[in-house]
Amino acid sequence: MRLLLAVAIAAPCLGCASVTRGTTENISISSTPAGATAEITGLDIPTACVTPCVVQAKRNADITVTVSKEGYESQIIPLTKEIPGAGAAGFAGNVLLGGLVGMGVDAATGAAMDHKPNPVIVTLQPVAPPRAARPRPAKRPAPPQS
Repeated sequence: MRLLLAVAIAAPCLGCASVTRGTTENISISSTPAGATAEITGLDIPTACVTPCVVQAKRNADITVTVSKEGYESQIIPLTKEIPGAGAAGFAGNVLLGGLVGMGVDAATGAAMDHKPNPVIVTLQPVAPPRAARPRPAKRPAPPQS
């Protein structure tokens, strides 16, 4: 009886992206030079890692990656969400097998989406050294007035 119930619950979602692709994805982050700190916002728990690194994110998360290293200008990379071919196929599978329930699950979890760019590849630019102030010529004393 339990097996029959489990099959009845799972059957509507057999073709959906939630089942075929999952609701999370790995996002790879690398930088030149390596060893930069990558701060990732938009996750359930704000996360930081040292490049190169990989973080796991929900497919429906609005993610921003900030890469920084001492002596270099920080870079902020907002990730977009797109539906790739595999996600579209999983979402389309709902028409055949999952119906409205599967479409609703995929829409809520973002299972049909991928974050772009992935991998996140950043080339950090050195901070420009401050310009040295030009020495000013010494002021001559005013000539004595007669």
